[in-house]
Amino acid sequence: MNISPTASAVNLINVTQNKSADAAQVIAKLPMQNNEVGSSEFNSGDIIKPVLSLKEAELETSAAVKLLQADKESIGSLLDIKA
Repeated sequence: MNISPTASAVNLINVTQNKSADAAQVIAKLPMQNNEVGSSEFNSGDIIKPVLSLKEAELETSAAVKLLQADKESIGSLLDIKA
């Protein structure tokens, strides 16, 4: 079974896109209205996990982009060697 770096990177980008969409949906559903940060319904612990999930998705997407760049460079160097 041959797994290409490009396929792995695209798969990781798809996973992180879903992760960030889920986290954004959780944040959007939190009970917070205008000027309500100090209300009793707002629990700061509820927002920490989805925000961390967004940051994790950002870092994983960055890793996927670096993987794509490395694959592109290696293909470019192979073409230079064969030319």
